[in-house]
Amino acid sequence: MMNTTENTTSASPQSGRVKWFDPAKGFGFVVSDTGGPDVLLHANVLRNFGQGSVVDETVITMDVQQSDRGLQVVEILSLTPPDHLPDVPMMRDMEDISFDVIQAQPVVPARVKWFDKVKGFGFANIFGDSADVFVHIEVLRRCGLSDLQAGEAIGLRSIDGNRGRMAVDVVSWEAISK
Repeated sequence: MMNTTENTTSASPQSGRVKWFDPAKGFGFVVSDTGGPDVLLHANVLRNFGQGSVVDETVITMDVQQSDRGLQVVEILSLTPPDHLPDVPMMRDMEDISFDVIQAQPVVPARVKWFDKVKGFGFANIFGDSADVFVHIEVLRRCGLSDLQAGEAIGLRSIDGNRGRMAVDVVSWEAISK
């Protein structure tokens, strides 16, 4: 939380990439395309954008402000997941699914039932349906997210996989409510 007595400058728009973000710590850092010191990204600013997490290497457009504590993101204007994540293999259940098939599925509102980052999966329920939808961490990472919290509202696209209904795309609630 920013102290109102510290000296700050007006915010300026910049772009960069998320260096790392830890939802448990409540912050992370961004490397600006203009160079210079890392820019602090606080969890509250990310939540104001409608997300509880963000994956490393996500492209970010943001308003940045200089304070006594250094550069800080004060508003996120856009987030774009990285084009590729070399350390994230494609799930076997999704290997034969084309991008067109995924995009043809409607984005529906859902709520996270539970998600365990260590286990790498969890479940969500589409509003009005008690059936579980499997959510794998690989899908989250490909969508620019790194974690979900129980009770969090999200939008998702899902298909019937080899082991039941599974999410193939997950977006923040704000992304579908705009």
